[in-house]
Amino acid sequence: MTKPRQYDRFPEQRPITPLLDQAPVPELLRQLSEDQLPQLADELREHLLYCVGQSGGHFGAGLGVVELTVALHYLLDTPRDKLVWDVGHQTYPHKILTGRRDAMHTMRQADGLSGFPKRKESEFDTFGVGHSSTSISAALGMALAHEGEEPPRQSVAVIGDGAMTAGMVFEALNHAADTDANMLVILNDNQMSISKNTGGLATYFSKIWASKTYIHLRAGSKKVLSKIPPAWELAARTEEHMKGMVAPGTLFEELGFNYIGPLDGHDLSSLVPTLRNMLMMKGPRLLHISTTKGKGFAPAEADPVGYHAVNKIEKTEANKATQTDTVKAQEQPQIKIKKKPKYQDVFGEWLCDMAEQDENLIAITPAMCEGSGMVDFAKQYPERYHDVAIAEQHAVTVAGGLACEGKKPVVAIYSTFLQRAYDQLIHDVALQNLDVTFGIDRAGLVGEDGPTHAGSFDLSFLRCIPNMLVMAPSDENETRQLLYTGYQFNGPAAIRYPRGTGPGTTIEKNMQALPIGKGLLRRSGSRVAILNFGTLLPAALQVAEKLDFSVADMRFVKPIDESLIDSLASSHDLIVTLEENSIQGGAGSAVTEYLNQSNRVVPVMQLGLPDIFVDHGKHSELLAACGLDQQGIELAISKKLNAL
Repeated sequence: MTKPRQYDRFPEQRPITPLLDQAPVPELLRQLSEDQLPQLADELREHLLYCVGQSGGHFGAGLGVVELTVALHYLLDTPRDKLVWDVGHQTYPHKILTGRRDAMHTMRQADGLSGFPKRKESEFDTFGVGHSSTSISAALGMALAHEGEEPPRQSVAVIGDGAMTAGMVFEALNHAADTDANMLVILNDNQMSISKNTGGLATYFSKIWASKTYIHLRAGSKKVLSKIPPAWELAARTEEHMKGMVAPGTLFEELGFNYIGPLDGHDLSSLVPTLRNMLMMKGPRLLHISTTKGKGFAPAEADPVGYHAVNKIEKTEANKATQTDTVKAQEQPQIKIKKKPKYQDVFGEWLCDMAEQDENLIAITPAMCEGSGMVDFAKQYPERYHDVAIAEQHAVTVAGGLACEGKKPVVAIYSTFLQRAYDQLIHDVALQNLDVTFGIDRAGLVGEDGPTHAGSFDLSFLRCIPNMLVMAPSDENETRQLLYTGYQFNGPAAIRYPRGTGPGTTIEKNMQALPIGKGLLRRSGSRVAILNFGTLLPAALQVAEKLDFSVADMRFVKPIDESLIDSLASSHDLIVTLEENSIQGGAGSAVTEYLNQSNRVVPVMQLGLPDIFVDHGKHSELLAACGLDQQGIELAISKKLNAL
């Protein structure tokens, strides 16, 4: 076994990669000899380090699947064979090997490569992803679509152990076994949650079970013994118990998968022949490999959470220090509130303060502890903290169960992931009017992560649900006060706030419940009244100061402040609604609906996200492209006034 090279810093110069130069696409990769693959993997890992140092992006997961990516493209006839990646954080090596190497410097930039697989970007990206636990269902659909074709196509899903916690995965596994589809599932266990049973004995048996001799013996025995049912049943049970003693595969065998593993996912000398043999098998198969997140980069191996993603490494004198000092992870846990905190930190500090006041508070998150600012709470109140793993539906329903018994659950969840629990939100919480508070992080556009992670629709899908209290604070202090307001509200309440930092507003330590459904007039002016919902308030105020407009900080989307709308509608020529949410069905729609019902005749212009999936890029660039920066807002209002 050849161990991957170990690095402790990002290369400052583009590395010399003769084999990678020779094999820029899978068709050429397959012309290499098998004994050249370890060197290719080393070159790919070093080039990945260089690319991420230049552009930033998801990092640790890709380093962990370098050998697997090389092996899969070496053995599969991609893109004819279908390779489906789960989540997509780990696909940078895949992008490098599929003709996009020279564009990697544009990763996650406007008009550049996406940070996730994207069908429009490459024929090798068979399924667009960003959310977890979809790969097995998608790969199964592809396998079923090509049933009976000659020569047969392979359908392969690569899924991590964290994503295996979602119920959708088990729905797909159950269906796959029932169809006897010709598909291979690769469980990439990065030693964060599932397998403890690794080592020499398990690897030895994995090689045996995947060997041609064993496969033919198993198939032949099944033909003979199937004619004697008791004998076949005994043989099958014996095989199952053998596997169960040395590998955690009994569950998958019971579901109808031929399970092999766990296998060292960094050992190409074992991985390639095992994969080759498994690809010759028929029906549903599962290969369990063990990998290390951040493999080959010492700081990432030591801190896989902090190095999940990194920013671009600037060429400064600081780069002479170790990368542990110079690299700042985008999802680095923020434990202490600083002078200009992130919104997630405002939520985290409020959560701890609230828990100190109320012993009934229970915090729940579907695998978003660090990203949601819950690290301190988890340490201070471990018995009142529940990370339910990537199971958004369960997170919402278990919160409902807690509320039924007098507890005060707070669910911390990203806007884009709450979409996955919409039925539970309606049926299990709102319909029963249960007292659950939702801290909805990453509301609005999220910049480089793109449309899969953008919270573009939460105001639209929340405000149509009866019993819901929906709030959109404009700054850090208002976020804290509205979180408290929602917590004190006896029923389901949602507070949405964006990614990143706010304007730096002073946060009042004392908490007070704000009047439900009441906005605040921030500036009095003439002709135009801007009704702002959320954190675009600074841009609205800048426009208003320049053109002498009125600005209202609405704060509540449901119930909406009808009296404030009445007052502004009766004294202005134009009402402008402003939100970082889809225009369709959003807060602006709530305003127009009320004005129509009250028979008020006043022109209304809605400014928000257009009816498209806004692509990735810097947050400021995306706002400008959507006309939601100061210049765009001013231009849109001026055009409307000229048309009146």
